[in-house]
Amino acid sequence: MTDAHPRRKQTQPRATIKDVAREAGVSVSAVSKVLRDAYGISPEMRHKVTAVIERLGYRPHAGARAMRGKSFTVGIVLTDLSSPFQTEVAQAISSTLRAGPFQEIIAIGGAETARQRHCVEALVDRQVDGLILLAPWVEMDWLEQLAARIPTVAVALHGAPDHMDTVTNDDRLGAALMVDRLVELGHRHIAHTGMPDGPFQEPYVLSHTARRRGYEEAMRRHGLEPDVVVTSYTEAGGYDAATELLARRQPPTAIFAGADIAALGVLRAAEEKGLAVPEDLTVVGYDDILAARISRVSLTTVDQSGELTGSVSTRLLLERIEGRGKSVHYVIVPRVVNRNTAMAPAGS
Repeated sequence: MTDAHPRRKQTQPRATIKDVAREAGVSVSAVSKVLRDAYGISPEMRHKVTAVIERLGYRPHAGARAMRGKSFTVGIVLTDLSSPFQTEVAQAISSTLRAGPFQEIIAIGGAETARQRHCVEALVDRQVDGLILLAPWVEMDWLEQLAARIPTVAVALHGAPDHMDTVTNDDRLGAALMVDRLVELGHRHIAHTGMPDGPFQEPYVLSHTARRRGYEEAMRRHGLEPDVVVTSYTEAGGYDAATELLARRQPPTAIFAGADIAALGVLRAAEEKGLAVPEDLTVVGYDDILAARISRVSLTTVDQSGELTGSVSTRLLLERIEGRGKSVHYVIVPRVVNRNTAMAPAGS
């Protein structure tokens, strides 16, 4: 005789943080610290608790976290997925977070102030525990008010804000080093591709403005006249800038693109015009993205380490989430990477 009402399969009760603490022989607060990747936890404690978590299959409940004020999520705002450097930084952030309980949520804010504000506010509404903003295109007053209520790290923002951490490259120095290198090779007419300043004023500027200032200062230091074409840090922007520069009666002998992605556009424009690089035209960039290292490109550029930028930004944000109040402003030292797109100008 069969049971007309078969019994439902018994489900295993979901493990709780108390179960983990009891099995590991530690306090609930100790388990919580391991989950939050808090500082001061010994490797032995971390290993013991993690082993029990894996054995019991414990997963913190997202809703309960939010009610306790923690969602264990980090919002990352990029301006554009087409920016290779920003995606490299985002990858480094993700890799660094992987060692702990935090999960990243990536949003694309664009380069319009209203869109970026909307994007950031949407992440805050979703109760992220902190924000990493890459080249934030919003006013400083708004950024400071944001950082006063949620842990925030701004990447590529120069200056020393009161309420947020920043991670920048020394862009003025990096641009100056590249100009020095080109002058050393014998170039006297060096053009630069830049971007609009955006909603910023000194001392709070984004990297592209700091690079342009560094370029202009270095050119004047060498007794040379700066030549800047303002477009965008995109392949198309570099192409448009180079097309304008190369159409002049006396085109530059070297084009210093403000970003590697723009340098790729400069290379395309030079190829279409029948110019050989570097024999007819020197082309250099800034960022040292992966594409710059490909042998067929082999771009001379400035390395600002996307990997270090991402890992440092993550570490600073986690410290902020843990309660550090004093702002930290971390500066990465740039270096020129000499490859195959730069040489002395023809006839020198």
